[in-house]
Parts: sequence; C-alpha cells; structure tokens
Amino acid sequence: MDNWQAMWPGLSVVTDTLDSGGRRPPTTRGRPVNTLEQAAFGDRPDLVITATPQAPRDRWLAAVVLGAQGHYARAATLLSQLLTSDDDLAALAAATLASHRRQLGGHAAARKLDARGARTAQSDDAKADVLLGLAADAVGDGRLAEAARLRDRVPLTTWRARVRHGWVSAEIELSRGGAAREPAERALAEAEAAKATRHRVKSEIVLAAAISTSEPVMARKLVTRARDDATDLHLSSLVWPASLLLAGIDPSEASGHTRNAAAVLHGLLRRSDPRGRELAERSPWVPSFAGPTG
Repeated sequence: MDNWQAMWPGLSVVTDTLDSGGRRPPTTRGRPVNTLEQAAFGDRPDLVITATPQAPRDRWLAAVVLGAQGHYARAATLLSQLLTSDDDLAALAAATLASHRRQLGGHAAARKLDARGARTAQSDDAKADVLLGLAADAVGDGRLAEAARLRDRVPLTTWRARVRHGWVSAEIELSRGGAAREPAERALAEAEAAKATRHRVKSEIVLAAAISTSEPVMARKLVTRARDDATDLHLSSLVWPASLLLAGIDPSEASGHTRNAAAVLHGLLRRSDPRGRELAERSPWVPSFAGPTG
C-alpha cells in the first residue's frame, strides 16, 4: 500500500494543520482542499477509490475520479444517489453523469441529464458544467450554432469553466473546419496554471487534434505524451481516444495504436453499467472493435 493510502483511510478531509514541511495544505475558497478534490481536479487523478465517502459532495468528487479512470458503473451508482435532490449538487451530479454518457457516445442521453441539471444549477460552477455539457451534446449531434450559443452563456469565473470552454470551442471549430488552435492552447494554459493533471492531459489531446493537419510532428509529440501520462495515471477514459488520434497522426504505427485503443476500450466497457454499454454499442462515435462485453 502506498503511503498516501495509509495516511487517508476512507478519503478523509485534510485538516488545516502544518504538513511535514511546515506548510499549510492548499485551500479552496478558504477551506482545506479535500484529498478527493486533488484527485478530481488537481494532481492526484490516479487516486484509488476504495470506500464510499459519506458526505454528498465527496461522493460527487469520487464519481468524477472514478469516471475519469473508466469505472463508469461505480461512478453511476454514486451519481444516481445525488440526482434525487433539487439543489446545486444534483446539477453537478447530472452534468457529470452526462459527461460519462457522452464519453460513450450517448449524446442524446447526456442532453437529458444536462437539461435536468440546468433546472437546479445555482452556482457558477454548476451553471458552467451544465451549459458546457449542453454545448458538447449539441456538437455531437451536429448542431454547431446551438453549441456556440450555449457556450457563449457560460460564466467564466473558475479555471474549470475556462478550460472546458476552451475544449468545447475547439470542438466546435474542428467540426466546422475553423481555427481550433487558439481555444485549445488557451485551455492547456489554464489547466497547467491550475496544476490540474487530468485537465492538462485532455487539453494536450484536444490541442493535438487541432494541429494534426498543420503541425503533425508536434501533434504526435503532444498526443503521445498525453497517451503515456493517461496510461500511467490509469485514466482509461483518455487513453483510448488518444490512441485513436495517434493512429490517424502516426499511420506507420496505426495498427499498434488501434490495438491499444481496442484493448483499453474493451476493459472500460466491461466496467460500465448496462446503460453505458448500450449507448456505446449503438453509437457511431464509439468503435465496434472492442468486442462483446457481456
């Protein structure tokens, strides 16, 4: 067992005391940063979730981490428990589950969840999540003008909102053949400044896609680093799309990249809930090479 696992059994909150180096732990809006917050939005995306947190917000954070690692069934269980309320956390949970559905190609299913979240979102965080989710849903369905309108309504008051705004803007531009590089670079800069590892990795994938035609050598370097980091950090939700992008950018090694994507996607689908697998099997966005998953 790693030292950090022994230090924080049950994923408890870090208290506002000095650490071994005489420093106070990082804070968010005046409160100590939860270990789960570091995993969801900081430098510990590889944190192993071994217990179900008691606090509702911690359950949401745990679901964010689990989803990024491709444990969609476990994430869905936690998120479903949070959808029954009528508050900001329910909106965040709905947007997160929508994101997981969208990652499996279920844009229509995601849209329903994002719309549900929009009805209860109160904070800028929640509003940004649901609006950007709805914009991404629209991109997936080819409604680019609608996607741009939704994106333009997003309150850009947090680094997470600004990063995701850059992703969605780049996806809109890629879909209509526009200039995707600038919003992708902006997202990467925001993620790096926030020291948000998972967001940095995804931003590198988005930027690589944006420059894959104009600068294929740089794009290959970016997405190779992102794929390798995602693999090391067990972020399987990012490994398989990075591998597929590499197959297009690096045709001489395309078969190896495709096999890697297939293996990772197969494992991810086996860890998905039945609804997630159903969406993936029906979606034109998810390759069918993953094979039967039971």
